[in-house]
Amino acid sequence: MDTTTELPVQPPVQEEESEGLRTIFGRGLVVLVPVVITMWVLNMLFQAIDGIISPVFDQILGRHIPGLGFLTMLIIIFIVGTLSRNLFGRAILRFFERILFSIPFARAIYSAMKDVFGSFQIGGKGRSFRQVLLIEYPRAGLYTIGFATNEITILSDGQSNEMVSAYILNPPNPTSGLMVLVPRKDVRVLEMSVENGLKMVLSAGIVTTPTISTK
Repeated sequence: MDTTTELPVQPPVQEEESEGLRTIFGRGLVVLVPVVITMWVLNMLFQAIDGIISPVFDQILGRHIPGLGFLTMLIIIFIVGTLSRNLFGRAILRFFERILFSIPFARAIYSAMKDVFGSFQIGGKGRSFRQVLLIEYPRAGLYTIGFATNEITILSDGQSNEMVSAYILNPPNPTSGLMVLVPRKDVRVLEMSVENGLKMVLSAGIVTTPTISTK
């Protein structure tokens, strides 16, 4: 009589451990990568602002103190903001504006930057980045996400064409992109907040809802 018994087949432990390690590693990437990218962008911003005034302090003190230029720039911003609230300060700022406007190339840059930052000012009347658009670009049949920045009327041969200027971001760098003029009739406004639109574009379409509707 055969009394041997078959032992139960054990699952491959090595495969389970490998699957667990991949899961842990993937979770670590999800947590760490956004933090690293955020710190990288903030560090670039810090270095850019700090480098504006730091060379002056380097010459005076004879050595470089990281963050001193950044702190000084913040203080200057608060001082200028305080001066702009009273009559004397506004007169000083208008004097410097007249100096900039007397320089042709500087006048163009200053005017453009003043209008851009004024459109984003809290309580301002600008319409920049107020709507998320779906536009047909770069050719028929292909669509991309843009952000409405303005409405423009183009007069040609006695006819007026209503256009919408749309800014298309260039991910992963949110500070670069291109501007296109799209006929109003071809613009589709999405039922999406600007914040969610930015998340969708900067994540290359990964962070988004499965269904997007137009207004």
